Amino acid sequence: RVCVRTLCLRAQEPRTPHTHPHTHRITTMSAHARTAPAATFARTQSTHTSAKTRHVAAARTTTRTKAVAEPETSSKAVPRDEIRNIAIIAHVDHGKTTLVDSMLAQSKVFRENEKVEERIMDSNDLERERGITILSKNTAVTYKDKKINIIDTPGHADFGGEVERVLNMVDGVLLLVDSVEGPMPQTRFVLKKALELGLKVVVVVNKIDREGARPDYVVDMTFDLFCSLGATDEQCEFPVVYASGFQGIAGMEPDQMSDSLEPLFEAICNEVNPPMADVNAPLQMLITNLDYDDFKGRIALGRVRAGTVSKSQQIKIGVPGEPSRNGKINEVFIYNNFVRNAIDSVGAGDICAIAGLDDVMIGETIMAEGAVPLPTITVEEPTVRMAMSVNTFPFAGQEGKYVTSRNLKARLDQELERNLALKVEPGDTADSFILCGRGALHITILIETMRREGYEFTIGPPEVITKQDANGHKVEPYEEAYVEVPEEYTGSCVDLLSTRKGQMLDLVTDDKGMTRMKYKIPTRGLLGLRNAILTATRGTAVLNTNFDDYGEWAGDISMRENGSLIAHETGAVTSYACMSAQDRGILIVKPGANVYEGQVIGIHQRSGDLKVNVCKKKAATNVRSNKDATVVLNESKELSLDDCVEYISQDELVEVTPLSIRIAKNPKIKSRNKQN
Repeated sequence: RVCVRTLCLRAQEPRTPHTHPHTHRITTMSAHARTAPAATFARTQSTHTSAKTRHVAAARTTTRTKAVAEPETSSKAVPRDEIRNIAIIAHVDHGKTTLVDSMLAQSKVFRENEKVEERIMDSNDLERERGITILSKNTAVTYKDKKINIIDTPGHADFGGEVERVLNMVDGVLLLVDSVEGPMPQTRFVLKKALELGLKVVVVVNKIDREGARPDYVVDMTFDLFCSLGATDEQCEFPVVYASGFQGIAGMEPDQMSDSLEPLFEAICNEVNPPMADVNAPLQMLITNLDYDDFKGRIALGRVRAGTVSKSQQIKIGVPGEPSRNGKINEVFIYNNFVRNAIDSVGAGDICAIAGLDDVMIGETIMAEGAVPLPTITVEEPTVRMAMSVNTFPFAGQEGKYVTSRNLKARLDQELERNLALKVEPGDTADSFILCGRGALHITILIETMRREGYEFTIGPPEVITKQDANGHKVEPYEEAYVEVPEEYTGSCVDLLSTRKGQMLDLVTDDKGMTRMKYKIPTRGLLGLRNAILTATRGTAVLNTNFDDYGEWAGDISMRENGSLIAHETGAVTSYACMSAQDRGILIVKPGANVYEGQVIGIHQRSGDLKVNVCKKKAATNVRSNKDATVVLNESKELSLDDCVEYISQDELVEVTPLSIRIAKNPKIKSRNKQN
C-alpha cells in the first residue's frame, strides 16, 4: 500500500510535458505505471522510481486490496533460475495460440524443411474448425540457457475452468490484449484469477500491426482493469511488451519493434520469478491435467512442488482429510521443444508428466512417505444445465454405435475425470442425465465430441441453475454482455436486449461509427440471443459475455416468437409437398430426406406450431403436367448443433446421431398436456 505522505510527495514531483491533451507517459526500466484516468504515459528515462498519480490514489481509496495467499515454501527452498513457468491468458481471438506458434518457430523447435500447420497447439479437430482453443495444453521452449514452460489456455468464458485449473502450475502469466479491442470480458475473468494467486503479470499488447491499433488506449484501459480488481501497487506496475504474434515481432515501444520475439523472451526471463524449490524435501506434486496414450495408459501432468519425482519410484496418492493409497511411477516425461521426452527424474519447480498410475485423478497429490497432500483444485460453479437421455424416436439406433444408457454413463464418467467445470446428475428416469456446465457452449462441445465418437442420444433445451438466497427468495445468474455493432443497428440491439430483461450500463459510439454497449442481463435472456442479434444486425454484431453474479429473479422472458412446422406423417420429403409448405415458413429439411411424425421440419412464420404434410406425393393422372406451373423451391436452412440448441423451446428435443441432427417435439410433454 502506498501511504498518503508518499502520494503527496509524488504529486509534487515535476512531470514532463504532455504529448497530447489527454496523454501522459511514464516509463521505468522495464515497467509501466499509469497516470491520469484517460492518460497513457509521458516518457522519462530515469531510474527505477515509481510515479503513482492521483488516479492511483483514488483507485486505492475506493478499491479494497484482496489478500493473496502466498504458497508455502520450505525454508531451504532456493530459486531455480534455469526454469520459467508461464501461462498465456486472454479473451477469445486475441491471438494466444498464434503467438505460441511464433515462439515455437523462433526457438528452433521445427526443422527448416518441416511443414508446420497454423495454430499447432490447437490439435483437436473441433478447435481447428471453430478457430478457438478448448483444452489447455503445455509445451516448453529453450531461450539461451533457460527452459520456458508455456501453457496455452482457452479464451472463451465457457471454458474458464481450464484456465483456473492450470494457473496452479505457473509463476507468471502473459496477459494478451488486442491492440484495437482492449480488455474484454474474459480478460477480466482470467486476470482476476491470476491476481488472486499472486502471479506476476506481463501485459502483451498483441496485433500491434492491426489497422486502427491504439496501444496507448489499450494500456490505459488495462491499468483501469487492474485497479478495479483490487491489484496491489506492485502488481499495477506491470511491464508492457508490444507484439504481433502473426509476424513474430515484439518491442518495448510500439514504434520501436524488433524483427523477432526476443524482447518478449527477455521480458519473461527478467520479469517472471523463477520457481522456488527444495529438491531435498519429500515429494509433493499436484495433478492438474490428464492425458491418455494407447501404449502407456493414463498420463498425469502437474508441477513438482517439492522433492524429486523419479522413474520406478514408490509413492502415495491422496487428498487432504482422506486416507492415501500406494502407487508406483513407471515413467517420467518432460515437455521440450513440442516433444514429450522420457527422463529419469524431475526436480521441484519443473512441469512434468508421469505414467503408471491408472487411477489418479485431477486435484490429487502424488507424494512421498510422510509428506502432506496439497489443497485440491476448486473451480467456479456451473450456471447452465441440459438434460441428456437415450434416443427413443422412430429412427433410433440406425446411425449410432453407442446407444444405451450404460454407454452414455460410462462416457460421461470418463469426461468428469478431466473436465472439472462439468457436473453430471441423475435425471428423472434411469436413462436420463443432467449435464451442468459454465454455459451452453461448454456443454455443446461435449455433445459434438460424443457425436463424432459414435454416440446417439437426445438433449433438451438449456436451463439456468437457480438458487435460494438467505431470505429464501429465488435468485438466478446474471452476466455482463458486451455488444459491438454498427451505429445503424443500435436500435435493433437495444430492443432485443430490453425484451430479455437486460439493463444498460454503458453505451459509447466512436468516430468510426461503431457502438459498444454494456448490459447486465439474466443468463436466461442470453439463451438463443446470439442468432437473434446476428439476424437483426445482418451478421455485423459481436456479442461477448461473462458471468457476473446471482441476482433477483427477473420474471418471465419471451424467448422465441415463431412456432415450428411439424411433420404430419412419416415418410420421405417430396418436392411437390415442399411447394406449398414453404409458404408457411422456412424449411430445414430437403426433398428426399426421411422424416417422422412429430419431427420439426421448419420454422413457422407466425407464433404457434403448425402441422404440415411434407410427404405428400402428386397424384398420377393421364393429364399432361403444365411446364409453366413449375415452381422453384427455396433453399432450406441448415441448422448446426449450436443453432438447434438455441432454437428449441421447452417442449422440444434435439436428436443427436453421428450422421444427423434433428429437432422433434417431446412426446412426454405432449402426453402430459393431453392428460392435463
